[in-house]
Amino acid sequence: MKARPGKNSTDKKMDGKGLFHRDFPFSRVFRTLEKAASQWQTPALEMVAEQQNDPFQVLIGTLLSLRTRDSTTLEALRRLSRLADTPEKLSRLKTEQIAEAIYPVAFFRVKAAQLRELAGLIMTRHGGAIPAQMEDLLALPGVGRKTANLTLSLGFGKPAVCVDVHVHRILNRLGTLTSKNPEQTEWLIRENVDRKKWSAINRVLVPFGQTLCTPQSPWCGRCPVQSQCGKKGVTRTRGE
Repeated sequence: MKARPGKNSTDKKMDGKGLFHRDFPFSRVFRTLEKAASQWQTPALEMVAEQQNDPFQVLIGTLLSLRTRDSTTLEALRRLSRLADTPEKLSRLKTEQIAEAIYPVAFFRVKAAQLRELAGLIMTRHGGAIPAQMEDLLALPGVGRKTANLTLSLGFGKPAVCVDVHVHRILNRLGTLTSKNPEQTEWLIRENVDRKKWSAINRVLVPFGQTLCTPQSPWCGRCPVQSQCGKKGVTRTRGE
C-alpha cells in the first residue's frame, strides 16, 4: 500500500480535508492486520457478496445494515429476499409488507419506504439493473457514500473506499491520518493509498473495530499492532 512521495513534509495536507501522516508506517501496519483478519468474524455484507454475487442483494443489505447488528441484518435480508429478490418484485410490495419483513432493523419503517421507492426508481431509470456508477447510486433514496462504495466494491468488484464509523475511528486512532468525518477520511485514502487496496480497508478494519479496536476501552493488550498505534483519543484500554 504505497503512498505517493511528499515534497517538503512527512504530512500530506489537503485543504479542508484533513491530514495524511506520511511518517506513520501504514503499509506495514495494514499488512499485519490483513494477516490477523482471518481470526475475526466476516462482516455481514462480505458474506452476502460471497453467497449471492448479486449487486441488488448487496445494495439492499447495506441499507438494512445501517445502525443494525450484522445478525439482524442478515435475517432481515433473508426474509425480504423470500418475498422479493429483484427490484421489480420489491417495487410491487406494499410498504407495510416490507416493514414487516425487515423488522427489527433500525428505523425499519423509514427503510421500508425508502426500499420501495428505490426499487421503483431502479425500474424506471435503469431498466431494473442496479447502477454501477457512483453518481447514479447516490441519486437513489437512502443511499450515501458508504452504501454506494460498498455496492461498487462488493457488488461489482470495483475499487472503492468504504468508510464507516469503524474505519474512520481506527485510522484516526492509529495516527494514519487526522480527519473530522468519514467523508474526509475517504478522500484522504483515495489521495494517498494505492487503489488496489481500497476495497480491503473496509473488509479488514470493520471486524478489527468490532472485535479489538472497539469505540470504548479497546483491547490494546490483544492488538497485533499496539506498538505502532498512536492511541489517539484513547483514555482507557483492556489487556489480555
